[in-house]
Amino acid sequence: MDKSVNLMPEDIQRIIGKDAQRTNILAAKMVADVVKTTLGPKGMDKMLVSPTNEIIVTNDGVTILDEMQIEHPAARMMVEIAKTQESEVGDGTTTSVMIAGKLLENAEDLLDQKIHPTVITKGYKIAAEKSQEILKDIALKITPENEEVLRQIAMTAMTGKGAEDSKEKLAEIIVKAVKQIQEEGKIDLNDIKIEKAKGDSIGESELISGIILDKEKVSKDMPKKIENAKIALVDFPLELKNPEIDTKISISSPEQLQSFLNQEEKIIKNIVEKVKNSGANVVFCQKGIDEFAQYLLSKEKIYACRRVAKSDIEKIAKATGGKIVSNLNELTSGELGDAQIVEEVRQGDENFTYVRGCSNPKALTILIRGGTEHVLDEIERAIKDGLGDVSCSLESGLVVAGGGAVEIELAKRLRDFGQTLSGREQLAIEEFAKALEFIPVTLAENAGIDPIDVLTELKSKHDAGEIHAGINLFTNKVESSLDAKIIEPYKIKSQAINSATEVATMILRIDDVIASTGKKGNMKETGENYFNKLG
Repeated sequence: MDKSVNLMPEDIQRIIGKDAQRTNILAAKMVADVVKTTLGPKGMDKMLVSPTNEIIVTNDGVTILDEMQIEHPAARMMVEIAKTQESEVGDGTTTSVMIAGKLLENAEDLLDQKIHPTVITKGYKIAAEKSQEILKDIALKITPENEEVLRQIAMTAMTGKGAEDSKEKLAEIIVKAVKQIQEEGKIDLNDIKIEKAKGDSIGESELISGIILDKEKVSKDMPKKIENAKIALVDFPLELKNPEIDTKISISSPEQLQSFLNQEEKIIKNIVEKVKNSGANVVFCQKGIDEFAQYLLSKEKIYACRRVAKSDIEKIAKATGGKIVSNLNELTSGELGDAQIVEEVRQGDENFTYVRGCSNPKALTILIRGGTEHVLDEIERAIKDGLGDVSCSLESGLVVAGGGAVEIELAKRLRDFGQTLSGREQLAIEEFAKALEFIPVTLAENAGIDPIDVLTELKSKHDAGEIHAGINLFTNKVESSLDAKIIEPYKIKSQAINSATEVATMILRIDDVIASTGKKGNMKETGENYFNKLG
């Protein structure tokens, strides 16, 4: 007589085999469907409302997925690829999520035909490797001297993100900024600070050859503007240090008290004297500045800001050529940074300190202007996409035609390659090609054009050898994307295909989902929750 054996506690729920695959595929498809309508210049925006009623209006894929607080485990894996795409390249998050979702949806058809997941994942990996080869083959080389092309890349990245009317001006700012901070072929986008100021139009945004701090001078008596600034960057306090442990000082007479106070003043005077003797007429301090020190600095006509963030001090050092000093005795004229002007500027309700006119700054500020907080936030996201696209184009030195051109060419060549294989993998390669075609189809759908007509026309042009033919959504015509100046970085496509394939193959290989419903489990959500997520 058989006895049943319980391997796990009763509060464990499992989905096994096909059910597990279907559930995960459905979750991934739902994530792709959420961001699908935001793709392209004619994509729609999403309004995200937080529990505290904060509003975000955006069509940036990673922002949408991040703010949605998705809990389904398979869906969270899809969000991860958007985050990877954002951190690696800075753009193309919607593309990567959509390709992954379509790869899984197409895999479902193959599973229905009794094709084993291992065969599908093998086919997908072969297709992804071949795609990388084809991408390198059809990519075009660019150099930092191709400024016009770089501007087009920035404009393509920002199209459809609320920056439409001023994209030429913003593209110029982006290209200038990236080229300025480039050192020995390396680009660190952390050296570009983005500051937002409410008021004026987006077109009034500007590139500052220096840094803007959201700090005001510590005393009203200090000069409002310093020309030919010599800047001291200090990370020690311009005040007396408090003892770290409780200390009692016994004073028994007024003379002793006066002597004690005089000694304090003398130390502060000595600190300010050393700052003055170094030749500095501007001080940015990472720590506090004593009130008496503020008075003395004002008397010497020295401009000072206190509690400046470490990251900002480092950016000022890069912009002005100054060195951050940790010891007062090390402060000499050789450690000072240079700028033409340091001044306090009022923007709306706040005071900012502008450090501008640096001769060869390796850190810069882009000042964005706009009517409302929501506009400013979306313009910031658009500029970050533009910065990411331009920098990764310069680092790889390769670009591809946009407007769906590269996806159609990849699909065409993958199908030709699939014909050379004899196994069932060629079916998976066919589905991989279809998944890539999903990008131009969605671009057309989002613009209100018939996707079947567009796909047919694109295919016939690529069959005729027009490898750069794509959709120009401003004219609604299929034409050369290069002539229409729709250009994208090679790295965006390369990373999107890699990430999408990896997550799709990982989800396909899962055939057993075990979820705890008990309170003791470490899983973030309960099993019941998991099984009801898609209900």
